[in-house]
Amino acid sequence: MTGMTREAAAAARAQHVRQRADRPSQRRSAELSGTRAVARVPATIELREASETGLLEFVGRATVYERGYTMWDWYGPYTEIVSAGAGAESLARADLDVPLVLGHDQLRRIARTTNGSLVLSEGDDGLSVHAPDLDPADHDVAYIAPKLRAGLIDEMSFAFRIEAGQWSPDYMEYRITRYDIHRGDVAIVGYGANPYTEAGLRAEAGVKAAEPADQGRARALLELALHR
Repeated sequence: MTGMTREAAAAARAQHVRQRADRPSQRRSAELSGTRAVARVPATIELREASETGLLEFVGRATVYERGYTMWDWYGPYTEIVSAGAGAESLARADLDVPLVLGHDQLRRIARTTNGSLVLSEGDDGLSVHAPDLDPADHDVAYIAPKLRAGLIDEMSFAFRIEAGQWSPDYMEYRITRYDIHRGDVAIVGYGANPYTEAGLRAEAGVKAAEPADQGRARALLELALHR
């Protein structure tokens, strides 16, 4: 169903969804059927000066918790929220396999948890991504670094499976309470759907990026810095 208002979609959903714990049907990031279901986070990017090693350090947030963003299901648009701690069980897996990729393309990997080049961690405000030793000689790293520096690419996203969640009583909001990111990905992407996030790159090691002036907005860091 396309062209539905949020209210009409919620009314239809209330009539047809069997129980509030049911996951969204045909969940996607845009109204067009067949769009991938990924939550994306906008940011602002800068680079700091080169270090002795020449390796690049990437620090970012793949998603922001407790902030609603618009998604679509079979019935139309709704608000989706990821609960703080929703990824804890998945991230604790000893065999966790998640790559950092460009544009959700699995052949354009620049780091991966399985070889220690990527570390994922959870805070109250989101899913943190840390790739401390990116090789600038890697074709994909060399491709994306100047685009991040110029601000041409400035967003992140993550691909995951919903394991548990619940609709609000009015069926206008779906809260994800547990997700599985094993064999999903965290990605540097072109466009985003979450309007509540901003980000900045720390100018030097150990200096925290300035927070947005609007304290009601989610704090999100997306950093590309040369490794010291």
